[in-house]
Amino acid sequence: MSQPHFTIGIEEEYQIIDPDSRELTSYVQEFLDQGRVVLKDQIKPEFLQSQIEVGSTICHTMQEARVELVRLRKAVVDVAEANGYRVAAASTHPFSRWSEQEITPNERYLKHRKELAHIARRLLVFGMHVHVGIDDPDLRIDLMDQAKYFLPHLLALSTSSPFWHGVDTGLKSYRSIVFGNMPRTGPPPDFTSWGEYQRFVKLLIDTNCIVDATRIWWDIRPHPTFPTLEFRVTDICTRVDEAICIAALIQAIIAKLYQLRRRNQSWRRYRHHLIEENKWRAVRHGIQGNLLDFGAGVEVPLRDLVEELLEMVADVVSELGIENEVGYVETILDRGTSADRQLAVWNETQDLKAVVDHVVAETKEGL
Repeated sequence: MSQPHFTIGIEEEYQIIDPDSRELTSYVQEFLDQGRVVLKDQIKPEFLQSQIEVGSTICHTMQEARVELVRLRKAVVDVAEANGYRVAAASTHPFSRWSEQEITPNERYLKHRKELAHIARRLLVFGMHVHVGIDDPDLRIDLMDQAKYFLPHLLALSTSSPFWHGVDTGLKSYRSIVFGNMPRTGPPPDFTSWGEYQRFVKLLIDTNCIVDATRIWWDIRPHPTFPTLEFRVTDICTRVDEAICIAALIQAIIAKLYQLRRRNQSWRRYRHHLIEENKWRAVRHGIQGNLLDFGAGVEVPLRDLVEELLEMVADVVSELGIENEVGYVETILDRGTSADRQLAVWNETQDLKAVVDHVVAETKEGL
């Protein structure tokens, strides 16, 4: 087995904001017409017309990924502002309602609405997906199975969705609750090989559960088209620095798990429901909460587990040259996630429009 390159790709879904009302606005078609002049097929619509998605090229270093993400964000922000709109990177809007959003009228999304009924209409959420290139399909499955353990850690560090329909939900990632109503979501089941995974997908297709593997929306999955492992668990990060940090940490985790495999070792597998328990704690409390330390059988502060994770991946972080990017985790732990900062603005102002303005401003930082 040759050494994988662990290339990186990042997809982000943005909110399109009316600057006067601070509401979401259905501007996507005009956005696409102008955005494609600059970004071509790297910009595309999402399920709702108040959403816009961008996807990076294949990046061979994290520094290249930063340049690419800044370029994409800046292009989207420039198109929006040239037409009197704004862009926000957060996984829920503080007060816009799903019932007032228009669905993008293409065949895929109309079928999506028919298949999922009321659940689809409520999907007013925005995410970030990080792809790690792994050519060997069996390796992809093996690393997916081990990496599941770290999904709650990654979610806690990325939370950006504390509000829903004008309410402080008390959760740091309400997006996870909304998206979790979909079928075939959450941490994936265990598979022993690529062949077993393919048989699983074939059974779902043959029994009319899904039309293809794109209808599997696990928190981490083998991508249906590209030779990548796709991490889908995180909220979208409001700041570019945070997004690159999370992507770098994902790359480091995969590189470390591969290193263990080369040494005939592996990360211990834990029960699906234990991982779900930690995910709930990340959803509820973010970086302020406790997670279960499965090995010790106790609950410990999320911060302690993240510090242990940083120590574990330190050697591969050095090899990959991503010390600065992964090191930003400490800044997140010190200053809070986007969800924490949004709540601070709300507590200070009691004005959800001020929260929107805050997210819009942070989305542009570093561009």
